[in-house]
Amino acid sequence: MIQELVGVIVAAGAAGLVYLAAAARVVKQYERGVVFRLGRVNDAHRPPGFTMIIPMVDRLRKVNMQIVTMPVPAQEGITRDNVTVRVDAVVYFKVVDPVNAIIRVEDYRFAVSQMAQTSLRSIIGKSDLDDLLSNREKLNQGLELMIDSPAVEWGVTIDRVEIKDVSLPDTMKRSMARQAEADRERRARIINADAELQASRKLAEAAQQMADTPSALQLRLLQTVMAVAAEKNSTLVLPIPVELLRFLERGQQPTGINDALPHHG
Repeated sequence: MIQELVGVIVAAGAAGLVYLAAAARVVKQYERGVVFRLGRVNDAHRPPGFTMIIPMVDRLRKVNMQIVTMPVPAQEGITRDNVTVRVDAVVYFKVVDPVNAIIRVEDYRFAVSQMAQTSLRSIIGKSDLDDLLSNREKLNQGLELMIDSPAVEWGVTIDRVEIKDVSLPDTMKRSMARQAEADRERRARIINADAELQASRKLAEAAQQMADTPSALQLRLLQTVMAVAAEKNSTLVLPIPVELLRFLERGQQPTGINDALPHHG
């Protein structure tokens, strides 16, 4: 009798251990558990930690609540200004409602990926090439709104979307390089012309100042001679002022009436 009782207790204990092993579940800190009981989902999800379910009746599905980084494959399209480009991006999203993420969409990761690809192609067709290259922040915001609108019903929120790279055809790259080179050359010529204009104005002011003060020209001549002599060259070029030549011309011309009249022997 005692042996039979001990056998029953052992059998009950073994059955209890089997039941406990089948019913025990552990939900990690970054997960939430969704329980289906006979096919119907419970309204409240299971929090992190140890939890129990009814074997053969309940089925527990765990949903990751971490931010997911999903690369968007490169999409080829034609921009609004008829340029063929390939653009790839990356999407950061997370689940905020685990129940909706399970029951409203078959595979929320696949759904977000397909929506991101479709939205990226749409953004390419609505944007100019200059916007894709220099105004990415605005495009990222528009792309985020396009993906987030349907994802809200799936219990998913889009954290951010970033356009990673814009690939251009080789012919377009060469054209843009020539355009940039021509623009830099144009700016260089404008700068040189502006420098020449400023220099000519300063030279005109200096010439006017020297014309008003003739001695300033002589001082400038002496400074030039000193600068040339400091180079220790064997040849020294000494310019003659135009005013000196004019003075010599006036000295050779007749200055009186007697010089102007012919002499008779």
